[in-house]
Amino acid sequence: MAEPCTIIGVLDNGVNGLTPAALTHLKRADVVIGGTRVLTLFAPLLRADAKTFDLTGKLAQIPAWITQARADRLKVVVLATGDPLCHGVGQYLIAKLGSEACLVLPNISTLQLAFARMGWAWQDARIASVHSKDAGEWSPGSGPEHGLYSLLQDLQHHSLLGIFTSPENTPARIARMLVAQCLEADWRISVVERLLHPDERVLRDLSIADAAQQTFAEPNIVMLRRATAARGPVLFGLADESFEQRKPEKGLITKREVRAVSLARMQLRDDSVVWDIGAGSGAVGLEAARLCPRGHVYAIEKNTDDAAIATRNRERLRVTNTTLLHAKAPQGMEIWPDPDAVFIGGSGGELEELIALCLRRLKPDGWLVMNFVTLENQALALAALKACGAMWDVTMLQAARSQPILDMHRLAAENPVWIISAKKS
Repeated sequence: MAEPCTIIGVLDNGVNGLTPAALTHLKRADVVIGGTRVLTLFAPLLRADAKTFDLTGKLAQIPAWITQARADRLKVVVLATGDPLCHGVGQYLIAKLGSEACLVLPNISTLQLAFARMGWAWQDARIASVHSKDAGEWSPGSGPEHGLYSLLQDLQHHSLLGIFTSPENTPARIARMLVAQCLEADWRISVVERLLHPDERVLRDLSIADAAQQTFAEPNIVMLRRATAARGPVLFGLADESFEQRKPEKGLITKREVRAVSLARMQLRDDSVVWDIGAGSGAVGLEAARLCPRGHVYAIEKNTDDAAIATRNRERLRVTNTTLLHAKAPQGMEIWPDPDAVFIGGSGGELEELIALCLRRLKPDGWLVMNFVTLENQALALAALKACGAMWDVTMLQAARSQPILDMHRLAAENPVWIISAKKS
């Protein structure tokens, strides 16, 4: 049986950062795979006849190189920066080749070194990486396809983060994202440049605004720490007054009691993909986003004023895992990922088409929840569900809220709402 490929964690202090066991494996290697900078650093230690492969920009080719070398009974070493199993190449290679084909010799993570330089305990830190494909500058409302999206979600739930950067997703770009999301006052940023190089530099507790304008030496590690303690947001049951609304009564908001039942019927999970059709002020979609911190809400609203209000509500509540499309449904929805749940609060006259589309795109066990206040739209929805062969049920909800009358209180009734919940049969 061929020897397993040895994945060695290395640092920029070269041989001084290797254990005797790792050094032995490297000196015996017939094939050495690593990035340009690492191969240059360790070239004096390699056998004269060792074959090298530069993995820069060629990640997908590495498993084939290793497989061929092992088939030829050659000893293979992959040089990976820091700990290969902490946002490194190790997990990728094990997934492709199998754990029996890989021997991992870890090293100190560069993140661990950066925290040591700062003198900060790091057991509570969230480890994040933006070492991904360049997706450009951050724009509010961007979705999970953006390279900074996961980091922004982490910022909502953690007070200390250590971040692996990339030449494109730099400390300055991260800072500009915080500025774009109006979060610059909440955080301080520290950057450790060129660890273990003679020109290593530690930049402590910079303001986000200052960091957004600076250029930092590569490679670097970023640490973000909250400037002030923050309580977690209310996840569910916000008062109607928490949302800006179009006035007067036609202000298009799903009232709190109806919102609560509708969200309950959507059967949300923390990673649910949610569609909010006819978003109005955005109330249902924004609460759904808070309940799904690892998910994303895709909302659509055709009215210009309401779309602007929904955008302001998103900013006001600091919800970052939503995308709002200003269009008439279903225009533009074809590129959305299939949903785990759909809420229809308004249809713009395309109700039958939207119901058929949503049922077709719903994931298994997904729910379509709709709110209606008119008999005609309720009847139209039920007919469409029957035509699609869906399973459905109806809840009629009418709430009454207390109102002062002189020195006493009375109950004032809200409009009744039909909540129709459906799923594929």
